[in-house]
Amino acid sequence: MQSLNLVSSDGPPVAARSFRPADGSPLNGGVVIGGAMGVRQDYYEPFARWLADQGYVVLTFDYRGVGDSLPLGRSLRGFEADLFAWARDFDRVIEALDREVPALPIYLIGHSLGAQLPGLLTQRHRVAGLVSVASGSGYWRDNAPALRRSVLYLWYVLVPIATLLFGYFPGRRLGKVGDLPRGVMLQWRRWCLNPRYHVGAEGARVRDRFASVRFPLVALSMTDDEMMTERGTRVLVDCYANAPRRIERIAPADLQVPRIGHFGFFRHQFQSSLWTRAAALLRGFPPVEQTA
Repeated sequence: MQSLNLVSSDGPPVAARSFRPADGSPLNGGVVIGGAMGVRQDYYEPFARWLADQGYVVLTFDYRGVGDSLPLGRSLRGFEADLFAWARDFDRVIEALDREVPALPIYLIGHSLGAQLPGLLTQRHRVAGLVSVASGSGYWRDNAPALRRSVLYLWYVLVPIATLLFGYFPGRRLGKVGDLPRGVMLQWRRWCLNPRYHVGAEGARVRDRFASVRFPLVALSMTDDEMMTERGTRVLVDCYANAPRRIERIAPADLQVPRIGHFGFFRHQFQSSLWTRAAALLRGFPPVEQTA
């Protein structure tokens, strides 16, 4: 594993990590793992290491203001970032991976938010396919039932008051999501209150960017996801209106386990099942020239 600091002119360095196969092993391509809201890249390291053993150069990263991408000693109070900036961070990581595997396909594995942002990317021409994991629209009515009963308190009470008082969203204190930049949280709130999520909240400009995506998408949707519903996954997948796309539903009983949930996919116990399934999906995507 190699730590990277990806510098650009529009914001602080993005902290990333590169995982490579053993020396001399043939390469099948590159993979960027886009993380969920408030989840640090450390969470994806076991899966990234395993995927590197399958012949991929894998990059994980923290969005600006999260984890190692918050400059040392810097407070989130007054830290400028929104979800468009996070999409630019995603682009920066793809550019870095392109320098490592310039002649090979690059794939995305997006967990939750990590599959909601790729329609905004400028580096989409380098993407050969997206595997979405436990992702969907964040619109509150499309949330899973238990979350739906409490989420309006988050959006109408906790978020407005907390961001006003602290200058950022103090999620760790509140036991919600994690500490996040004010701009990210307020924009996400606006998305989650719109029935069409980001393409509805941001209008034609964003809707057209998603509609112009041509890389294929496979969404893995867990039947016991405590946050996302099948309907929410369908809403998100259909934002990529002109891309080859499909949803695969996965139940814990299929794997003879009691639970998968929103975060379970990346646990080591699923190496021989869900991880190998994801690797097979990567191998099944068509060549880049057909999806650019």
